[in-house]
Amino acid sequence: MTSPLRGAIVGCGFFGQLHLEGWRRIPEARIVAACDLDLIKAQQSAPDGFDNLERMLDHVKPDFLDIATRPEHHLPMLRIAAERKLAVICQKPMAPTWAESLEMVRVAANARIPFMIHENWRWQPWYRVLAAEIAKGSLGQPVTYTFRTRKRDGVGPEPYGLQPYFRSMPRLLLFETLVHHIDTARFLFGDLLSVFARLRRVNPHIKGEDQVLLIASHRSGLAGVIDGNRSLDLAPDSPPLGDAFFEFENAAIRLAPNGDLLRVTPAGDLLLWKNDVTSGYRGDSVRATSQHFVRSLLAGTPFETGGLDYLVTVAAVEAAYHSNSSGAAEQVPTLDDLKKQL
Repeated sequence: MTSPLRGAIVGCGFFGQLHLEGWRRIPEARIVAACDLDLIKAQQSAPDGFDNLERMLDHVKPDFLDIATRPEHHLPMLRIAAERKLAVICQKPMAPTWAESLEMVRVAANARIPFMIHENWRWQPWYRVLAAEIAKGSLGQPVTYTFRTRKRDGVGPEPYGLQPYFRSMPRLLLFETLVHHIDTARFLFGDLLSVFARLRRVNPHIKGEDQVLLIASHRSGLAGVIDGNRSLDLAPDSPPLGDAFFEFENAAIRLAPNGDLLRVTPAGDLLLWKNDVTSGYRGDSVRATSQHFVRSLLAGTPFETGGLDYLVTVAAVEAAYHSNSSGAAEQVPTLDDLKKQL
């Protein structure tokens, strides 16, 4: 493949527009066509607009497809791309069910196409800075961590105004939002051994859960907490969607709601990294994710969140739902375990 790559996108809704904004600032690729059930919206999103995915791909013949639709469409759209041997980047959540997630990996593997999940949270700059600090070794071994997710958009009779379809999703906060934090915990601290979760639905106007408390145990022995709800705010429009606290042998690091990283000392918090990112979505992480996809395609290198590897994150989410039902901690399978299911 040669740069710039020619891409097509399907799904021009709220999050699809965030994808498109990021693509406009990636010099190695350009979106040449868009598809949406709303043809006018598609035509406004790219040089060529379509309301049928197969017709778009056959007419434009792009180098890759960006799937930015709701989860229930991901598997059939991946099949369409795989038939045409197109590289695919697909928005999370991966699929509504575990069986469909497995099938997506099978389809991509059988077609031998590059396949990446658009998991942007680990690309937020504060987590990349923290990962670099951990790699230096001066913090020492991690002791524990806590992610707190907060946003007051899930209250009242008409919650989630930007994405109202959230209201009818049978699985919500863990499936749609906290999967980000599970994946980020994997990125920072390695794979999980088990999860223990408690889920609750507070708002009667939705179908899924809107409060989650999860204890994540890693294979290294580390354990941390993921605590989420979308009925409170820690700060207006918090870029990290909350805050976090990370404790190590030699230091503690606080992620503030504004995205700053602070080193906690007896004399007070010291600024480790200032969040001055003002472009894009939540630290410009959507653009960073798409850029990683393109650069990996051009270089022929693995994706950080390739479909097969991301199954481990999806498996952890599934284990958390099972834990809530069983009342006990549930094991998270390894990548080798999952390969046996394919």
